[in-house]
Amino acid sequence: METESLKLLIDGGLSARQTLKRLTAIGRRIEDIDAILVSHEHTDHIQGVGILARRFMIPVYTNEGTYRQSHLVMGEVPIRRSFVTGKPFHIHDVLFEPFSLSHDAEDPVGFVIRYGQRKVTILTDLGYVTHLVREKARGSHLLVLEFNHDPEMLKACPYPWPIKQRIRSRRGHLSNEEAGRLLKEVVHQELEYVVLAHLSETSNHPDLALLTAQENISPYTPLLSVAKQHEVGTLLSLTG
Repeated sequence: METESLKLLIDGGLSARQTLKRLTAIGRRIEDIDAILVSHEHTDHIQGVGILARRFMIPVYTNEGTYRQSHLVMGEVPIRRSFVTGKPFHIHDVLFEPFSLSHDAEDPVGFVIRYGQRKVTILTDLGYVTHLVREKARGSHLLVLEFNHDPEMLKACPYPWPIKQRIRSRRGHLSNEEAGRLLKEVVHQELEYVVLAHLSETSNHPDLALLTAQENISPYTPLLSVAKQHEVGTLLSLTG
């Protein structure tokens, strides 16, 4: 994410090498990144954070619970900034609002990001939609929303039963239908983009997720896109 005064990464679950490669693919340099913001300690969100932070002296922003639990994977970072879940904070002229999510991590958060009159909400890694989540998602101009799995595909996939139970639990991940219901509640005229994120390669398909999203945005027309695991996405620019 970038503004005129700030460039940052939100999580860093790819290897450091892959992160550098993908930044290059969109014409960005790691040396220009001002901060890395971490949502929770699961490896698919922090694998490359420690290496990048140490090599390029990038400040890492986490809450205390996430930092404690991420130490074995992330290691020590030279510059760390602590935030408190539920308490807004600024990085340069951008306002960040970290809020609690229901997920099997120490203190997982979603983010509302405000810059000028624009609002971006990032909602991945949550097992169910709370009233707080619903309220935070309202009024967004860009919404990054988890469409993790299709329930029938999850039932039939080769995951062990305990993993299937974990995914479907209230501390797991949103299904296409659950994400679609939330989208229907919060879609509005000024919502420009919806990015469908955190899709399982084993128990979901982009076409299924997109179909569910399309069924839940009418009569509005935000641009829908799917975040893919193995290729960099297109840069999205908010107007105003």
